[in-house]
Amino acid sequence: MNIVHVPRRFTRSSWGGTETVILELCRAQRAAGHDARILTTSALDKPGADEVAGVPVRRCGYFYPWLGLDAEAVRRLDQKGGNLFSWEIARELRRAPFDVAHLHTGKRLGGIVRHAALRRGAPYIVSVHGGALDIASAEEATYTEPTRGKLEWGRLLGLAYGSRRVFDDAAAILCLGVEETARMSAAYPDRRVERFPNGVDADRFATGDGAAFRAARGIPPDAELLLCVGRIDPQKNQLLAVRALPAILAVRPGARLLLVGHVTNDAYRAAILQEARALGVAEKATLIPGIDAASGELADAFHAADLFVLPSVHEPFGIVILEAWAAGLAVLASRVGGIPSFVRDGLDGVLVEPGDVEEFAARAVELLGDAGRRRSLAEAGRNRARGEFSWAALNLRLASIYEEAIRARPLR
Repeated sequence: MNIVHVPRRFTRSSWGGTETVILELCRAQRAAGHDARILTTSALDKPGADEVAGVPVRRCGYFYPWLGLDAEAVRRLDQKGGNLFSWEIARELRRAPFDVAHLHTGKRLGGIVRHAALRRGAPYIVSVHGGALDIASAEEATYTEPTRGKLEWGRLLGLAYGSRRVFDDAAAILCLGVEETARMSAAYPDRRVERFPNGVDADRFATGDGAAFRAARGIPPDAELLLCVGRIDPQKNQLLAVRALPAILAVRPGARLLLVGHVTNDAYRAAILQEARALGVAEKATLIPGIDAASGELADAFHAADLFVLPSVHEPFGIVILEAWAAGLAVLASRVGGIPSFVRDGLDGVLVEPGDVEEFAARAVELLGDAGRRRSLAEAGRNRARGEFSWAALNLRLASIYEEAIRARPLR
């Protein structure tokens, strides 16, 4: 089977959960004998052919169809949510054969894939990674803020390529959480809509050198380390963890907070550092602006921690929770988005209301003080990471969706 995966961007310099998912799907598909490749834009990267972990990647030129965008606005759109267009991708999809296209974005780039697939008579699948119908208005505003006040001339491109009909003509729509699956099913009742969770390479995170990581990063060996991995962005709400730190330290004076993630919002990074200084906890909080996804240092970071925390205000799934489980960590996370659809509160994780600093601090103190409970939660999570969330199991199901879409296409 010839499969082309099309995300908005795919770069080592700004790696996240979506990139991990796409790469692992491609690796599993190639291991099963399929020709799987990635076709994307050169956003935050260089154009041309590349290979990532044995998977062919082609990055193409692109542009944002607004008048008056400066380099800083383009950079911010590249980092998060930019609605771009690429003539080169349109040409590549016309030229290179594929049996099925797997789309990992929407809008204009989604319209290009839709247009090419319909012309070829091939099906395309859409994975909804960042939410589509359940994005908070404040979160969505950050996507469009760099274009505010600029003249958009790209609506004609969207009209020509059917960017507003990406979901209407998809052979299947794959959602991460239960709530979004229900909303998509209601919005597109004649489409195949399924919940398809993320997975994890459990072996990759099973081992790590936590002691060496602590030594390299200046974290005391006896510190009780809370780890948060995620983009440095208001969506991930790392500020809440910083604001909870004084209350945690009042009871657990040996606690430390470690924030790891690529920076997609420079102002938010500055706000986190300023808040830590204002609260007098700057020496107890460490921010690492990204770890190379190809290195083993991320696994080391998980194994250096005593508790994993994810205080997000918007989280379609939360693949880092699976990574924490695979590393044997207990998890404290917000009850938001797709997280409650797979984390069982009290059984393999502890969930708190999003934005509640006091509850977050109280639960963190409880877990830091109860090693037995942390072990119990972590073991339950590890078993699930190695079972139902393995990439091998998920890819078997995805291959079945592809095959059914290919068989059904001539009848549609």
